Formats: sequence, C-alpha cells, structure tokens
Amino acid sequence: MRLRRGARPATTHPQVLAGARVVLPTGTLPNGRVTIDGTRIAANAPHGTPQGGATVIDATGHWLVPGFIDLHNHGGGGASFHGTADEVQQAIHTHRLHGTTTLVASAVTDDMDVLVRQAGLLSELAEQGDLAGIHFEGPFISPCRKGAHSEALLRDPDPAEVRKLLDAARGQARMVTLATELRGGLDSVRLLVDHGVIAAVGHTDATYEQTVEAIEAGATVATHLFNAMPPLGHRAPGPIAALLADERVTVELINDGTHLHPAALELAFRLAGPGRVAFITDAMDAAGVGDGRYLLGPLEVEVSEGVARLVEGGSIAGSTLTQDRAFQRAVTVDRIPVEDVVAATSANPARLLGIDDRVGSLEPGKDADLVLLDDDFILKGVMRKGSWLVDPQLAQLA
Repeated sequence: MRLRRGARPATTHPQVLAGARVVLPTGTLPNGRVTIDGTRIAANAPHGTPQGGATVIDATGHWLVPGFIDLHNHGGGGASFHGTADEVQQAIHTHRLHGTTTLVASAVTDDMDVLVRQAGLLSELAEQGDLAGIHFEGPFISPCRKGAHSEALLRDPDPAEVRKLLDAARGQARMVTLATELRGGLDSVRLLVDHGVIAAVGHTDATYEQTVEAIEAGATVATHLFNAMPPLGHRAPGPIAALLADERVTVELINDGTHLHPAALELAFRLAGPGRVAFITDAMDAAGVGDGRYLLGPLEVEVSEGVARLVEGGSIAGSTLTQDRAFQRAVTVDRIPVEDVVAATSANPARLLGIDDRVGSLEPGKDADLVLLDDDFILKGVMRKGSWLVDPQLAQLA
C-alpha cells in the first residue's frame, strides 16, 4: 500500500464508494454505497446506480467505516505533542495516515510553566481544526501509580492549578486525568464539570469507595482502564469495579496486546457494553517509526520490538500503537464484532467529546471522514473532510 503524504483536495463533483460493507449505526449494509459531496457525506444507501457525473470507486470486498477518533495520544512519526508546531503537525499527520481523522493531543506531566506554554501552542492548532482539543494526563496524578510520569513533577490537583491549565488552553481543554483521591481531587472534578471539561480517573490509587465519590462528583472517563491503578480484588475491588459498573463512565482501552490480556479486554466489553468502550492508542513518538530511544515529556524511553518502556525503571511508557492496528486486532484476534469495534473507535469517542453531530458515523450531513479496510482489515484508504490522505486508487484495491 502506498501512503500519500498530503491530501488530494476534495473534488467539486460527487464521489461514490460502491459495493463495500458499510458500517452504519443501524447495522452493516453488505453491499452499500456512500456518496461524498465536497467535504460532507451526502447519502448512504444499498448498492444501486449512482447519480450521473459522480466519480465511482469500486470498493467491493472491502469494509467502509467512520474515521477513527483518538482521545489519548502523545505523538507519533518521531514527534510529540510537547514539541514545536511543525513537530505536532508531523505527529498529527502520522496518525491520519493510519485512519485517525480526529485526534485529541495528550500532554504528559511536566513543569507547570512548560504545560502552560504547550497548551497555548496546542490550542492554536485546535482552533484551526487540526486537533479536537487537549488532554492533560498529569501532573495531578498519584506517585503510587505514576507509570511513565516524572515523580518529581507530580502535584495534588489544587483547583487553582487545574484552572491555570484550563485558562492556558483557551477553551480547547477536553479532558484532564486526575487521581481524584488526592487533596483537591473532588473539588477539581467539580471545577472541570462546571467548565465543560471531561474529568477522567486515572493514574490513581483510589479505593472503590473513593472512585464512586469521584463519579458522583462528575468523573465520566476511566483513563486506560486496568493500567496505572490497583488491580481488581475480591475484598478491595478498587477503582476498576466502580468504573466498569457505572453506566455514566466511558472506559479507555489500549488494545495493543501489551497493555491488556485479551481476557481483560473481553471483560471490559462484557461489563461496560460496547456503548461505553473507547479505544485509545496512548501513542508516543515511536508510533509509525520503530525501535530506538525517545523522550516522553522529560523521561527517556527505550522502544524494543514495538514495546515502549522507561530507560530508568522499566515501566511501560505509552505505546507505539495506531488505531488501524487496534481495530484490526480487535476483530481478528479478539473476535469482537465489527460494529462494536466501530463504536469503540469512532461513535463512542465522538459522543464523549460532544462532536457526534459532525463525526463518528457515516451518516448524511456529517464530515466525510472515513476509512476503507480490506477483507483482512488492513487499511487501504483514508478520507478526511472529503480529501483522500491514503488514496485507495493508489493502494490498488483488489
């Protein structure tokens, strides 16, 4: 497959993808047709004769799904969201080539002044439509469950400090991960809710009861469920039981085969249901590049055989995952129904972000963001707002 760098502009006449298995919120059309007009989806229907003057792409034998949405991503293509504007764009572009047409940039723990400066840069890119917003993963997390975060830079979630980051993000903050059991945690959850920002429970050492309190205060996301939190216990169930049980909570899952055993993934889908799971990558610089040494915030990371770990201490440090690989693994290895995987990669995160009126499904009037996959669920085409980023005609559809 050839990946086009840069987009072929949206055409002035309609495009029709015909013959694919089209995954819609109502189910899968086995022999469907999706019409793109400019930057929007104009229609979806069972296969038939397209309107005259339309460019027709024969997608028979392929799957057509909505563009992927990633709520939690630190970088890719050798660049991070803690870098310059050009480096941030490089990371965005890398993930777009792998089907992520909507992306929230995650900032990792650093000095507050550094985070404030980076929030200003990322907010500019969000304002111009390159990002769907900013996620602050730290510094308000537990030193007991810090993972790949610098312990020296961690702090309690003082609402005044949380507010400082929100102000720096200029309305583009979408989510903040907190260890809500720390001093100021519940007040910070309430502050975030009041400002329309998602409060996420993660990197936490909370008990079951403390997690229930956080959910009652307004927390609605579990940051990479199972990872960086106490394990599920039969006498001390911890946060996992509370987060899985509450219908108000969306659970993030990193489906790379390293962060989660397949049985844990199956448990999350079974207990939360397909409507409350969001696949994330938690990707760092090495995504789309390969093994070597990288930085995650201020910490050095060694990537070996695709697994990222801190040089000092050996903790797992994000991932090298891309959403197309997470999608393919979910269907081919974990045997999750395609429709449920589409919900986890598109519809659920769109709803959580409050942008499901524009993206997240292949419905008329929404942005023409879509991914074409072959019968083995290998990516063959990516369109964003009507422009091909990975051109299926150059990918030589079979």
